[in-house]
Amino acid sequence: MMTIVRLFAMLAAFAAIASSAADAQQWPSRPIQVIVPFAAGGSTDVAARLVGQHLSRVLGQQVVVENKTGANGNLGTELAAKAAPDGHTILIVPESIVSNAHVYKVSYDARKDFTPVIQISRQPIVLAAHPELGAKTIPELIALAKKQPGMRFATGSGAGSQQHMVTAWFAKLAGIELEQVSYRGGGQAINDLIAGHVKLGTLGSTPLIPHYKAGKLLLLAQSTAARSPALPNVPTFQEAGVGLASDQWLGVFVPAGTPPAIVARLNAEVGKALAEPAIKKNLEDSAQEPIGGTAAAFGKLVDEDFVKFEKLVKELNIKLN
Repeated sequence: MMTIVRLFAMLAAFAAIASSAADAQQWPSRPIQVIVPFAAGGSTDVAARLVGQHLSRVLGQQVVVENKTGANGNLGTELAAKAAPDGHTILIVPESIVSNAHVYKVSYDARKDFTPVIQISRQPIVLAAHPELGAKTIPELIALAKKQPGMRFATGSGAGSQQHMVTAWFAKLAGIELEQVSYRGGGQAINDLIAGHVKLGTLGSTPLIPHYKAGKLLLLAQSTAARSPALPNVPTFQEAGVGLASDQWLGVFVPAGTPPAIVARLNAEVGKALAEPAIKKNLEDSAQEPIGGTAAAFGKLVDEDFVKFEKLVKELNIKLN
């Protein structure tokens, strides 16, 4: 009897493997939707379009990047969680997918409703200032903020985002009070920052660099432990005397239940995209370090950061306004 049971179990396993392989051979059978839960022009959007263009070439199907914004990425993420697990809906999202659960009431579980595919990149969070702010260094900003408590800072995402947490962490260590002004994406935040409507901003590095090089914005500090090669003249927070370090990551997810063979192929193709010289240079020039690697390695990072952000949200007392 046990032999028969084991035989049926083996046959079921072989059938599942064969079915997954068949799905991968037939995939994609129609255009692929890439959901970006933040507005066009920000770090997430830029990287998603680079990856999407590559996938469209190698897979022989149109890859459409759609910006589904709102609620610090929750709206787009929720849409992706409800999509059919057939490889035709992909989510490209930063670490907000694991931090939001500790701040918002979300209808998805990042670790149960999604399968991590691959890490695209990591980059510093950068503290930028309008030239008229009156502070060119972190010590000068701290001194100014102590005279002007409640100074506003822009972010391209909402409460509980990495951009928000880095600034709240900085403010706590520096003993100052700062007030967040959240936008639906980095592009919108930068427009107001350049116009001087808000004179301080904490954002991903990608959309800031062109304006920094043009002299329209000052970059006071970057959040990584070491300086990004793309920002060699911008000190880290640690170098500026503030003891914090944190990376912003970006990754690819698919709805849970997507056939493993499709996940494996998608991992391989995105990995190839990140190794392409033109894409690699484009990311590096915007201070995004291409990562790649296995789905398992990315899944481990997702699990670890879920716990890390839960702790940070409590320590920094981050709540919705």
